[in-house]
Amino acid sequence: MKTLLTAAAAMLALSAPVFADSHSAAGDAEAGEKAMKKCKACHMVSSEDEVFLKGGKTGPNLYGVVGRVAGSVEDFKYGPSLKEAGEKGLVWDTANLAEYVADPKGFLADYLDDGAAKSKMTFKLRKGGEDVAAYLASVSPAAESDMDADGEETKSE
Repeated sequence: MKTLLTAAAAMLALSAPVFADSHSAAGDAEAGEKAMKKCKACHMVSSEDEVFLKGGKTGPNLYGVVGRVAGSVEDFKYGPSLKEAGEKGLVWDTANLAEYVADPKGFLADYLDDGAAKSKMTFKLRKGGEDVAAYLASVSPAAESDMDADGEETKSE
């Protein structure tokens, strides 16, 4: 019995870093909301009914970006590389969005397999990209539809 407990404790201790890594990879929406202050010079996050983050219009509105085809906000003038990525099927999710904000040009160069790819977004968010992506996912239309009228999360089966 003592050996079994020792083995179980060792397994738990060895798996703790894995749990920590997987949790941090998911991002923290609350921390992301704070980190978005760096983004608001160019971007807003606003639905038709609610302003989540008042910001600039140099960049596209980031409301609903998670789940959106890249380069697809109507009437926004995207750079050619981002439009091409969208045409090739790039749909923003929290993982690729976090990667993009860390190095927009590098991300597009890798995605398009084109060393000459460019991004109009020159700012690089070296830390906290996962948090920003988690925040943007939390204020997406899909996240809102997962709430009932009282603001409680609904369970999907």
